[in-house]
Amino acid sequence: MNRAVLLSGGKGLRAGGDIPKQYMDMGGEMMVIRALRALTEHPEIDSVRIVAEEEWRERIAEAAGETCMAGVEGFSAPGANRALSILNALNDMEAVTDEDAVLIHDAARPFVSAELIGSCLHGLGEHEGVMPGIPVKDTTYVCENGRIKALLDRNSLRAGQAPEAFWLKRFKKALEALLPDRILQINGSAEIAVLDGMDVAVIEGDEKNVKITTAEDIKKYI
Repeated sequence: MNRAVLLSGGKGLRAGGDIPKQYMDMGGEMMVIRALRALTEHPEIDSVRIVAEEEWRERIAEAAGETCMAGVEGFSAPGANRALSILNALNDMEAVTDEDAVLIHDAARPFVSAELIGSCLHGLGEHEGVMPGIPVKDTTYVCENGRIKALLDRNSLRAGQAPEAFWLKRFKKALEALLPDRILQINGSAEIAVLDGMDVAVIEGDEKNVKITTAEDIKKYI
């Protein structure tokens, strides 16, 4: 069974306004709905759990509509950071088996394609985790105290994207190993897996699968 977690609990105020960016209008609908529909309409995703503050849940359900919400198994509470939000969602899932995979996606990436979702899931056939990545285009340096210390080989660098896919029970074990304090220092999903020694493959990402961060991003991609 392929389950998905949609992270929509962030404050996201860098985009301006007085509401989190994922709930802003983007071409006639909330950003989060675009991301949610990509998951619920995908033929290989069996269920979606949304991480969102309680005050937004009813509005998400109304905006998504009955057809889209039919693929949603429920809502989970946001944690103090991304890692704890994911753990909350995994803890809320019922009847988890050894055969279950989990796909973790961000509401702030509303343009994810069905092809990329499928590629992440298919990559689990040979690996414990899969992350899409795109090549780093700019020359990248290690700097210290305002001085260049080293030049990195950009041919070996990739900028990570979501969604990321993992075998669910194995990934949850990696999360729990970071409790209680180290988990608060974690930023990315793949970081959790790598720290626990999981085999994580990097597949080709999608330049169109952008992360919306600022008000300018919203205007640009509407």
